[in-house]
This record gives sequence, structure tokens and C-alpha cells, in this order.
Amino acid sequence: MPDYALENAHGGRVAGVDEVGRGPLAGPVIAAAVMFLSGVPGALADRLDDSKKLKPKVRQQLYDALHVTPGVLIGVAGASVAEIEHYNILRASWIAMQRAVGRLPQSPELVLVDGNAAPDFGCPAQCVVGGDAISLSISAASVVAKVVRDRLMTRLARRWPGYGWDRNAGYGTAIHRAALMADGVSPHHRAAFGTVRRIMQASVSPSSPQSAEQPSC
Repeated sequence: MPDYALENAHGGRVAGVDEVGRGPLAGPVIAAAVMFLSGVPGALADRLDDSKKLKPKVRQQLYDALHVTPGVLIGVAGASVAEIEHYNILRASWIAMQRAVGRLPQSPELVLVDGNAAPDFGCPAQCVVGGDAISLSISAASVVAKVVRDRLMTRLARRWPGYGWDRNAGYGTAIHRAALMADGVSPHHRAAFGTVRRIMQASVSPSSPQSAEQPSC
């Protein structure tokens, strides 16, 4: 379970940052920054974890609790599909992270980032591999980003129902891939992703062999 050791070791204003949505075939990437001004209340500390390990109902409960707990500062931002196409997914993720930190009501003195590289936040940053399972600030950020992105994809699914985004959040499930083959690419698909490009090529030329799948997409 994550703890508050990294934040306590610094002793100042520390924000945890995480992003959600690097792997999907559709939709924006969303980042969140969370900063606890007076430590993490026990009720939250006992339940926070990597958002991928939590059930949707628990994520929603934690999201709501974070937004009503005094001393919890939250910033949320995204990078659009157009920005993902223009910059690439890594740089777009960094842009979303920078925007999320910039939307915090107070500036942090240190940013803890989930991963092994970080953009410039205008203050010191510390990379924490697997940080959403190590730092409570990062795990809180992962929960907020996940809930926000899932809600967004559910809204988009009402306008583009065939792809199942309300269930797969834009990831390349069998239903999503089949819809891409049948219905083509929507304005919210990441057309530059190799997976999307290959599916579309296969839909035009069904007899042509598909190239090997790239795990990063």
C-alpha cells in the first residue's frame, strides 16, 4: 500500500502527479495533480491505492472524498487527440501533467511523478517508478485522473456508441477493434497510433497480412 514517506521526507508542499490514457486508441490523455496541505487523513490513507487496482465504485468514493476533504488541493488537465497526434503520446502526457500542476491553487515545492521521466514544472521534480503504489499523493492523483477520463469517455460514447467507450475507455478491446473495422475512425481516434492505422489498412484490404502488434499502443 502507498504511504506518505516521500512527502514527509521533503517536509514542504509536495504534489503527486499521474496521468491516465497513454495506451487507448481513442480519447485524450488526462493528468491530475494532488497536494495534501496537512497530511492524508487516515480514512483516505487506508483506502488509497493505484487506481488500476481499485473497483470503479471505490474509485468514485475516493474521488468524492478527495474533493470534500479540507486541505486537499487538486488540479486536472488534459491533452487532446490533436495534441497527441502532433507531439506524440509521451510529450502530450507531459503537457497534461504541466497543465494539471499549473491548475493547483498553490504552487508545489516538489512534484512527485509516476514514471521514470518528468517534464519541467518550474520546481524540482522526483520520478517514482510505480509511484501510484508507493506515494499517497500520486495514488490520489491516479484516482482523480482515472475517474475524470472514464466520465469523459462515457460522455463521448453517447455520441459514438458503436465503439463501447463507456466500457473500454477507448482501449483496444475486441468490440472496439471490430467497430473500427466496420465503422472506421471517429474524430476522437488516435489515427497516428500504429494499431489504429493497421486496423484501418486491414479494413480496406482484408486479405493483406497485418504487421506485428506494438505493445506501446
